[in-house]
Amino acid sequence: MTALLEYLRLAATVLRGRLAQARHGGDAGYTTETVVVIALLVALAIAAIAIITAKVLAKANSLDLG
Repeated sequence: MTALLEYLRLAATVLRGRLAQARHGGDAGYTTETVVVIALLVALAIAAIAIITAKVLAKANSLDLG
């Protein structure tokens, strides 16, 4: 049981060290500008797909099959 407690204490110490290092490690994530640009591109892609789908469905519905 004591060995398990020592192992858990060691693991907690390592995790604390890694968290402290991550906090002081600088900005490794996306900037707000990047997130906004990606969101706009996704919105434009969804709009383009919606327009194309509407035009294809309108054309398909206007076909006279009989």
